[in-house]
Amino acid sequence: MKEILTIRDLKLNYGPVTALKGVDLHVGEGQIVALLGANGAGKTTTLKAVSGLLKPSGGQILLDGENIAGKSAHQIARRGIMQSPEGRHVLLGLTVEENLRVGGHTIRSKAQLQENFQRIYQLFPRLKERARQQSGTLSGGEQQMLAIGRALMGNPRVLLLDEPSLGLAPLLIRDIFDTLKKIRQEGTTILIVEQNALATLKIADYAYVLELGKISMHGPADELLHDARLIEAYLGG
Repeated sequence: MKEILTIRDLKLNYGPVTALKGVDLHVGEGQIVALLGANGAGKTTTLKAVSGLLKPSGGQILLDGENIAGKSAHQIARRGIMQSPEGRHVLLGLTVEENLRVGGHTIRSKAQLQENFQRIYQLFPRLKERARQQSGTLSGGEQQMLAIGRALMGNPRVLLLDEPSLGLAPLLIRDIFDTLKKIRQEGTTILIVEQNALATLKIADYAYVLELGKISMHGPADELLHDARLIEAYLGG
């Protein structure tokens, strides 16, 4: 399998605090790769470094072999990495359609943009129903769909997802995760950060566990589902 995203010895400091202490991570094209861990482990920091929102202090982030570490978020988005952030951060004063249009700002072809709208509305029919509605009036689940849809509007080669299940009811979580499997089947590679380890391992191909800025465990997701250490730490025994 071709490796699309490679992180080598990634380090990142917040002032005197070292948040990432040499993270190594590999994402194969067409995979769902999970990054698990407790609060404060460095999961969101890792995603922000990949998407250009934070500048690493060392190491490499390779997209198809090109080191993108330290490039701006705009440059990285143009290379095909898009992020759906923790907390959704949809533009509440804009409609659903306007939010999606913001996500497609890197697309120059009008025909491609319309095709992308159709794809998002097929994946999330509820967004089509609410296309003219202000995003601030949507439920938490609908805002999460919108955040993912907005990231997909830019035709990402790698989709970064930060806590997509946060604050959602179990039925909605199942719907979101079912949709992620469809997105992967359509050819988009996914790197997902999640505290809901059980649901994530069920859809992922491979998973890494991050503890205090270092990878403590990794392996095929179906193997980690049955790993006694992971079960005790993250799956409630």
